[in-house]
Amino acid sequence: MDVLKNKITLSMQKKILDDCFRKDMPLAEILTQKGLNYDSLRYCDYSDIIPYYEENEILDDKEKLHDSIPAVSFFSGAGGLNIGFEYAGFNNLVSIEFNEVFCNTLRGNNPNKKVIGPPDNNGDVREREIVSSELEKIIGTAKPFDGVFHGGPPCQPFSIAANQRFSKDSENFKRQGFDDEEKGELLFDYLWYIKRFRPKAFLIENVAGIEDCDDGGKIKNALDEIATLGYTISPPKIINAAYYGVPQNRMRWINIGTRMNKAIDFPLPNDYVTACFNTFGRSLKDVENHQTRKHNAESVKRYMKLAYGTRDKLGRVDRLNPYLPSKTVIAGGTKGGGRSHLHPYSPRTISVRECARLQTFPDTYIFTGSTARQFTQVGNAVPPLLAYKIAMKIREGL
Repeated sequence: MDVLKNKITLSMQKKILDDCFRKDMPLAEILTQKGLNYDSLRYCDYSDIIPYYEENEILDDKEKLHDSIPAVSFFSGAGGLNIGFEYAGFNNLVSIEFNEVFCNTLRGNNPNKKVIGPPDNNGDVREREIVSSELEKIIGTAKPFDGVFHGGPPCQPFSIAANQRFSKDSENFKRQGFDDEEKGELLFDYLWYIKRFRPKAFLIENVAGIEDCDDGGKIKNALDEIATLGYTISPPKIINAAYYGVPQNRMRWINIGTRMNKAIDFPLPNDYVTACFNTFGRSLKDVENHQTRKHNAESVKRYMKLAYGTRDKLGRVDRLNPYLPSKTVIAGGTKGGGRSHLHPYSPRTISVRECARLQTFPDTYIFTGSTARQFTQVGNAVPPLLAYKIAMKIREGL
């Protein structure tokens, strides 16, 4: 990969930026006039660019197993867990999702799969009887359910990143945890469905910070109650997805339970983290969701001075280091939209598709809605490759 092959010189770049200021013209317009784009621009520093030969794992290279085990997806989002479980041989009978844009993505990628969610019906798991009735129409009323439930209740109440978007003087800066009126109790709503339908196994996923918010032991007490119904529950694990083939530092809290007499084994981590070098070496020709932001000249002037791994404090964006895992892909606020990190080789923020690759989504998976909502979907998701590896262990255990 020749990073500098199609880059303009620093002197030419300086002249273009100066022209923007002098003529009061948008940078995107001048670049177009010259037959250039944002990937023609460069940083001042490209230290130590050498080949990186450790190939990243790509989910599309895995053999997709026969979908022989039924599953139900809760808090489905854009479908990260769904994809991983499907590759591991699970048949996602239905996805339950509250956000209509996310439902559109789920339906668009899997038109033959059932979705409980708007605009067709109610996907709010807090409406327990309504959602249960819809679920029974699909999986039947027989209990226990001879399949698997998987889901990651919304993590914003427990997430450091989600709350530190606000200033320290804001009441939103402190994590609300279980006191969050809208989302803080969704984990326990999910456990209610597990108790009602008694699946053969279940997976709960969340941010690592969820345990910090559990001073009163609510999670332990709730899981102890589940255990009295005949479940063996593995001790919760906090893992970094970068040790499981995902080219991104992403700390997650994972809990697995099963109606068997032994706990489900957890996949073994690699003894190394996965760098994002090869993610940015792959071609982006003819892929969807790759619209890049049209930064102004002032922003590019700041970005181009950054070294690997350093932050532009004004824009609160980081230039990624290709020899390390990416920093965590974030969703952004539900009203403002996601923001991404800076590309390691071009002084611009990375696209939805580039974020999706850091999350290990297949390139064939298309995200719907505005660009801001696409970032939200990608940032909220469980990396499909991590989901696949966990699902494979659940499959082995069953």
